[in-house]
Amino acid sequence: MRKNVRQISLARELRDGQTDAEKALWMRLRNRQLEDVKFRRQQPIGSYVVDFVSFDSKLIVEIDGGQHNEGKTKERDEERTAWLKERGYRIVRFWNNDVLTNMEGVMESMREALR
Repeated sequence: MRKNVRQISLARELRDGQTDAEKALWMRLRNRQLEDVKFRRQQPIGSYVVDFVSFDSKLIVEIDGGQHNEGKTKERDEERTAWLKERGYRIVRFWNNDVLTNMEGVMESMREALR
């Protein structure tokens, strides 16, 4: 199946403009550092681009800022989560602040999600 060129372009832009929290988590996920699981960052899935995904484990990790707790963004996140779950993915979400101030807790939560 040919991937949507627009989604690939958006994923590249998002990789180039990662937040500090996304950069910090990527440094802990890349090169199979967590439980020898391969993660990809800013990956297109359908019409969405997810922050991190392990296709083998069907686990998506989203890092959210405050805007994800507001109106339309929250609604879109819920629709997106439902669409991804229908396709067999599990989604774990962390706030930017949690990643930046409690990385070990985030990593432990991810280990649990991978079990």
